[in-house]
This record gives sequence, structure tokens and C-alpha cells, in this order.
Amino acid sequence: MKFDEQLSEDIKIVEETLKKHLSCEEARGQENIYDAVKYSAFAGGKRLRPVLTIEFCRACGADIQSALPFAAAIEMVHTYSLIHDDLPCMDDDDLRRGRPTNHKVYGEAMAVLAGDGLLNRAFETALQPGVPLPAETVLRAATALARASGMDGMIGGQVIDMEAEGHMLSAEELQNLQDLKTGALIRAAVQMGCIVGGADEKQMAAADVYASRLGLAFQIQDDILDIEGSTETFGKPVGSDAENRKCTYPSLLGLEKCHTLVRDLTQEAVEALSAFGDTAFLRALAESLATRDH
Repeated sequence: MKFDEQLSEDIKIVEETLKKHLSCEEARGQENIYDAVKYSAFAGGKRLRPVLTIEFCRACGADIQSALPFAAAIEMVHTYSLIHDDLPCMDDDDLRRGRPTNHKVYGEAMAVLAGDGLLNRAFETALQPGVPLPAETVLRAATALARASGMDGMIGGQVIDMEAEGHMLSAEELQNLQDLKTGALIRAAVQMGCIVGGADEKQMAAADVYASRLGLAFQIQDDILDIEGSTETFGKPVGSDAENRKCTYPSLLGLEKCHTLVRDLTQEAVEALSAFGDTAFLRALAESLATRDH
């Protein structure tokens, strides 16, 4: 199957799994929270993290059905982080994926609760009874997600990001910020796919290199697009980093150096895949993200 076809198929599977686990069949008067959750959960997006979980499970030679609850869970965590990120007390953004942000449609209080609901539902989904995996495997995968989304992962990165506004960071400080804020969830996506897929230690280490390089390249490309992109294509206002006085890779290193870094990091990610068998899709995915315009 060609890369684009496989990506579309993976995204379709993710969408179907999300719909299953975000159903409001048991709602008893709280239907509005489901509406707010689904507004953001089904607003489009690349579905990068769940696709990584599915494809690393596949690269390990395992049945991807076992990875689907974890793929859905990490997309829920990612979506909750975006809802909260857009709030007036955080980045105060009005547009996300080409549509008004959650709090602009449902109000700030409901947006906070929608994010909280997604975070909780993520772990309900990952830890649901009936997953055809050993309990130890389920716990390892869920722990990887919990750690990556918490104070020593994504939330920690957000704290550093907020406190760094208006200050110029060193290259090491900026890398630490992005390693936590963006990189932690991307690494967790890969780790969960490998754990569920039964990867050996060599493969786990190689996957971590892939995820680390891919995550940093992804963030630098995001920073580039905030300068060179258009609001229509990017799906959110460009120039917001400068407006919020955030330290980014382009502000620290310049655009030319950033473009070179994205290419180099992508190549390092691709080279790390040698520990697996058929990785044509994962190679193509890394290369496509390096040249994306949204």
C-alpha cells in the first residue's frame, strides 16, 4: 500500500476508535460536555501520535488491534492539551485547525471541563477491561502515557514555556522545553506501539531515537511555519509566537539554520529504523513531516 493510502487508512481507524470511545450513550443530562469534546476531537488534525502507535506496533510484527485503545488514548490527551493551550489564561488563541477554538464556541468553563474529560477518558480507554494483552503490558503502556503527559512531561514543558515568555533561552534550555512539551507525547506514542507490539530492547532504543529526532524536527518545523506559513494553510494564526514573545528555534538560530536542522534530524530519525523490518511507511512519514506546510 502506498504511503498516502496507508496514512488515510490509519487515520480512518483512529477516527472510528475515537467515535467508539467518545460516544455519549450513557449521558444523563451532560450531553453538552460530549459536544464540546467531540468538537475538538473531530476537528481534523494530522493524527500523528496515534498513527505512530499503530505503525510501531505493526513494525514489531504484531496485530494493530491491540494498539487501538492506546492510539485513541494518546490522541485524547493531545486534544485536551490543545483545548487548554488555547485558553485565555494560556496562549489565548481564537483559531485552531481553521475553526474557532473550543472556548470561543462553548465558553471557558466548558472548555476546561472538556479538556479534563478527555484526559480522564484517555485512561478509561487505555485501561478498559477486555484488551487482549497481559495486564503487565497494559500497565507499562498506560504508565508511559501518564508519565509523558504529566509534570515530568508535557505539563512540565508547558510550565517552562509560560515562564520563559519574554526571555531568551539558551539552545539547551529551549531543547529541554520542547523535549518535554512536544517530544514527550511523541515518544510515548512510539513507546506504546513498541510495548504492545512486543519490541525487544534494541528496538525500544531505536524507536526512542526515531521519536526524539522526529519530535524535535516537528517542533522546529512548527516554529518555521509560524513565520513562513499562512493562517489559511496552517489552520491557526501565524506570528503568535512573536506576539507572545516566545523564544523559538528561529528566534534563537535563524530560519536558514532551522531548515537545515529539520533535514538533519529527519535523516537521523530514518536511520534509527534499521532495527525494524519493513519501515517504509515510518520513513515516508518522517520525510513528509519535514516538508509539511501545516
